[in-house]
Amino acid sequence: MVAASVLYAAVPVSVIVALGLLRKWRSRKWGKCASNTCLRGKTFLITGANSGIGLETARALVTRKARVIFACRDIAKAKAAVAEIRKKQPTGGELIPMHLDLESLDSIEKFVEVVKAGFHKIDVLINNAGVYVPLNQDLKTKDGFEIHFGVNYLGHFHLTNLLLDHLKRATPSRIVIVSSTLHERGQINFADLNLKAEIEHAKRGKSGRHNPGYCNSKLMNCYHMKALTERLSGSGIDVSACCPGFCSTGLFRNAIRWYHYILMAPVYLLFMRSAKQGAETVVYCASEYSIEGVSGRFYRDCAEYESNYSFDKEVETKLWNISEELVKARKPIPIA
Repeated sequence: MVAASVLYAAVPVSVIVALGLLRKWRSRKWGKCASNTCLRGKTFLITGANSGIGLETARALVTRKARVIFACRDIAKAKAAVAEIRKKQPTGGELIPMHLDLESLDSIEKFVEVVKAGFHKIDVLINNAGVYVPLNQDLKTKDGFEIHFGVNYLGHFHLTNLLLDHLKRATPSRIVIVSSTLHERGQINFADLNLKAEIEHAKRGKSGRHNPGYCNSKLMNCYHMKALTERLSGSGIDVSACCPGFCSTGLFRNAIRWYHYILMAPVYLLFMRSAKQGAETVVYCASEYSIEGVSGRFYRDCAEYESNYSFDKEVETKLWNISEELVKARKPIPIA
């Protein structure tokens, strides 16, 4: 009887150990930024640096002596993140919390004015901040754009354009756009960039497995990278996009319920990375010396990734032109 009890107790322990070893084996393929180059004197600007991948990216760069600007919507959380990093890392680069609301084009412009007044140059811009919201909530930015389109793409599009002069002063400099391999599931419908049809379907309970708002915005991020690469050719500014992988962050807090964690526990255990593991590729794109001078590439697991999506040059050009029009108009406008 005692032997049977011991056996029953040993079975779950063995399963846990086996799953732990399997996860460790899988994590070896996730990539790690091996470069520890000193970044003293360089200024990195990270959107959404107060939590998740942005926070871990900032932590890694500060360890390498970089000056890091925490561009965040919630300045209190940004200050708390700075204090938390400084408590654990008393030495290292300078940490600067600043307010930036990517839901507002006016906020972006005010933020850039402050940056230009306080800093002579920006060495690396990391467009990291993002949102993931169920479409049936029908959230809009302060300027009236669908939330994924407005924050994940258009806000960063405007921010990047406004900071180009500061990036040129720092050449060789970099722009790192945090995208996702989910861009391969995206579509760009210029007649409905605000996803009115998709939102109505979602409200009727007809939404699919993947959030089209999020996937579309990540596809736009990739087109943004390609357009910038061409426009900045010969400028000394390298542009890259990357996928951090499926990570345990607050990104999906509006879409995941408590029972999802139970139902999907094996998947999370084997496939979900920590925020620190997800940040490795971002840090790689931002600081790895061996890819200096290389532009227009997509990275995953600290290595170049070949996308399965067929990019269209006409779509790239049209998206750029329409984005400029929307920023100028300050509101959604009918697209022919």
